[in-house]
Amino acid sequence: MLFNNSKKYYKNSIIIYFSRADENYAVGYIEKGNTKIVAEYIKELTNADIFEVKPKNSYSKEYKICVKEAIGRIKTHNAPILEKIPDISKYDLIYIGSPVYCGIMPEELTAALKDVNFKGKEIKIFVTHEGSGLARIPDQIKDICTGAKIIDSIAIIGSNANNSKEEIKKWI
Repeated sequence: MLFNNSKKYYKNSIIIYFSRADENYAVGYIEKGNTKIVAEYIKELTNADIFEVKPKNSYSKEYKICVKEAIGRIKTHNAPILEKIPDISKYDLIYIGSPVYCGIMPEELTAALKDVNFKGKEIKIFVTHEGSGLARIPDQIKDICTGAKIIDSIAIIGSNANNSKEEIKKWI
């Protein structure tokens, strides 16, 4: 499917994201992570391919314990993932989605992105949060995804993710 974005048409795009369900700040227990909800809206609106970065070691279902685990993984840079990101050479546009963990991306997403060749790609960033906005995530992605051009970013309040489809549609 073709879609218009600032007068530029993209034929091939992929959504790469990390998300976590279970107990989340401000929303309680959820069956589907907020970032996943937004990623699925983007897929529905663009027909992009989609890839979820999944941790090899799951986070606790309890929010406070999960935060401690996230801090530990960020400090040690030890966050193995189940699968590497597939070859992105055929894609023109890469959507990268992340929740905000301590002002940055979860370490798993950092680990997944660091070995990918982003040269010549365009990136749109989407973030879910409960007050942090984009935080430092665009700067992180710029540093990790060398050779790519970040063309746009959006921050969605996680507790509003289920109702963000129209906002996403305008952003796309």
